[in-house]
Amino acid sequence: MCEFFSFCTDEYGMKYYFNWEQRQAMKFEGQDSHDHIIAEYKLKDDKINCFEFNPLTRKFQVDKLNTIDNRIQAEEWVNKLDFKTIVEPLIIKPIFNPLQGRAKKPTPKQIQSLKEWNSVWASVWDSVRDSVRDSVGDSAGDSVWAYTSSFFTVEYKYDFTSAIKLWEAGFVPSFDGKTWRLHSGKSAKIIYEWQNMEAE
Repeated sequence: MCEFFSFCTDEYGMKYYFNWEQRQAMKFEGQDSHDHIIAEYKLKDDKINCFEFNPLTRKFQVDKLNTIDNRIQAEEWVNKLDFKTIVEPLIIKPIFNPLQGRAKKPTPKQIQSLKEWNSVWASVWDSVRDSVRDSVGDSAGDSVWAYTSSFFTVEYKYDFTSAIKLWEAGFVPSFDGKTWRLHSGKSAKIIYEWQNMEAE
């Protein structure tokens, strides 16, 4: 399966891919399919090399080589590519793993961020929380989605800043339906607990 970002090259080093305008016009269907790229540009499959690149992890992959091996040039080119031309709202920054190193205690500001995240989380999930989302795993997963939002310059209905700040400070919040907890360190140690009495 082709993944973001997919592109093709020919024996002359020409690059073929879909930019932001094309992706919008296609309604984001098939934009990272090598077959779709080949068909759109009317290329010959046996004269094309296919590559994939993740701009966040910097992982470069060769999907197939059908012509002159130009993988080195392709990797150099894609590492210099301005990805705003590919996905305009995308923010390129390193992916941060919050659960690493030693566990640490939260500051008063981080505790306040947890309380703010509680309010946002309650608003977002109010309609579905009772039926499917009352679990520690779901609440921690919601923090992942909040952090993911920080990779896009998109206006959201809710402000995920509090969860993003916690994540980037090395804390993952979880909620079991009664108690909020902050986890820290590579063993995800519980280093803080808080119950929102107003919600009871």
